Amino acid sequence: MHIYAIGDIHGHVDLLRKAHDLIASDMARHGAGQVVHVGDLVDRGPASAEVVDYLHQGIRAGQDWVVLRSNHDRLFTMFMGDPAAADPCLRADLSWLHPKIGGAETLRSYGVRSAADRPVAAVHADARAAVPAAHLAFLASRPAWHRAGGVIFVHAGVRPGIAIEQQSEDDLVWIRAGFLDHAGPFEALIVHGHTAIDVPTHYGNRVNIDTSAAYGGPLTAVVVDAGEVFHLTPQGRVRLRP
Repeated sequence: MHIYAIGDIHGHVDLLRKAHDLIASDMARHGAGQVVHVGDLVDRGPASAEVVDYLHQGIRAGQDWVVLRSNHDRLFTMFMGDPAAADPCLRADLSWLHPKIGGAETLRSYGVRSAADRPVAAVHADARAAVPAAHLAFLASRPAWHRAGGVIFVHAGVRPGIAIEQQSEDDLVWIRAGFLDHAGPFEALIVHGHTAIDVPTHYGNRVNIDTSAAYGGPLTAVVVDAGEVFHLTPQGRVRLRP
């Protein structure tokens, strides 16, 4: 069995389509496989609404795609439910609409006027009118982890020493310290995003595929095949070595 994974998208539907094109080319050579998206569909980029719609409609049409819950997608749905709600893992001086987080760009993709110079209540009211309920239901129903082909896929990472079934969602969508610096084995190879780097990197016990699409970098697609991990490129597979 081989399984594909795509890193953090952040509103770049053009990059997402290109990643799916690379996967389609690989499937033509090696056979069909499931595709896992490790989250961060929204924020910072220009086309969050289009990304959510593309993935939602693809799954409805029968594509074998998995989309995982992430911190940015969770922040979006939390704001839509209650603009005063605070994610316990987000710094107290930040909010979803803060420029560092990128929520305003997500709302702009739905046609909601700039959030910077208006009361939050007015922005929220416009957002409730503009964002399809189906998009919110889709994001809210995403699983926080996925196991396939002997690999565990999550958005951010896991807490070492805790079975995946017992992990907290806060860790699965937010963790860095305690995961990134863990040198020992996990219960399976972890494929994740969340922490932006320049190139997909295999660390032996985990593979980070967030290659900074949010900041102008590429969107990475990989395939895990018979225990090996390969970066998909226009020239074909490139093995990622620990």
